[in-house]
Amino acid sequence: SVCSAMARYAGPRLPLIVKNLVPTLSSVFDSQRITTTAFFAELLNSNVVNDLILLETMMDNMTGRQKDACMLVRMLALRGLGNIASGSPEKVRKHGAKLLASMVNGMDDKDDPHNLVALEAMSSLSKLLDHVEERDIQSMLLHIAIRIRPFFDSEQPDLRQSSIVLFGNLTKFSEGNCEVFFEQILNGLVTLLLHLQDPKPEVVKACKFALRMCGPSMGCEGLCDMFLNHLREDRSLHYGEFMNNVCKHLMQSYPEMLNRLILTNLFYFKSNWVDIRAAAPMFIGFLVLHVDEDHGQQVDLDHLISGE
Repeated sequence: SVCSAMARYAGPRLPLIVKNLVPTLSSVFDSQRITTTAFFAELLNSNVVNDLILLETMMDNMTGRQKDACMLVRMLALRGLGNIASGSPEKVRKHGAKLLASMVNGMDDKDDPHNLVALEAMSSLSKLLDHVEERDIQSMLLHIAIRIRPFFDSEQPDLRQSSIVLFGNLTKFSEGNCEVFFEQILNGLVTLLLHLQDPKPEVVKACKFALRMCGPSMGCEGLCDMFLNHLREDRSLHYGEFMNNVCKHLMQSYPEMLNRLILTNLFYFKSNWVDIRAAAPMFIGFLVLHVDEDHGQQVDLDHLISGE
């Protein structure tokens, strides 16, 4: 692109170009704000802005665009802030709290009917997480996990993929908040296991990644080993056999979870995706098969038979 060519060959002239473009970020014309924000977003992908001491200026300008009336400008500003992870990863640590706050604000964007700003916020946040300080993410961990959860079942495959990958990346930070985050893993577990039957391969790949990442936080070695061994990207999955074994481990380790797991599965009996609709009753069948007699009493049979 023009921008990467300029970053490579026009370095010394960039400070003046940036200085002249900054006023257009306040232009009354959407097209000018969009073009300048897109240009800055791409520049932040390159380390040259760091070398030329432009990073802080450009980052402040991108942060300032988060309240822009134009949705595309808000989306491109988040992309630019996420690109700092590629262009100047060492600066992410320094500005972690500010960058994370921008991503959370993007996910909470109120004027985002197609969730384009939220999508950009989730994919940018995944890029930044490798470089932020743990203390900066800890305070926001729960809010982010709860906020992205509804996207796991979005009709838009890119939203399903991005939110699930981000959830997998968040588990790296769950140790300090183990009990709190474990609750979020349990909330998402049924959905992630069912979406291994998702019609879109990129969503299946995201679920495999997220489950592998969740495994170590689940306190069940057998389950963790299963996720690591059977959910490798390059390995095809015999879903029925896999789910049978997963349910065996779940009922050995968390038999008190039976009713909760069943109720979540019942929700998917009405799923728009036929393979997921078929997977949910099979999941329940394996859970009931492997639960011991004492814990089996907690199943509400009327609820189950009516399938609601």
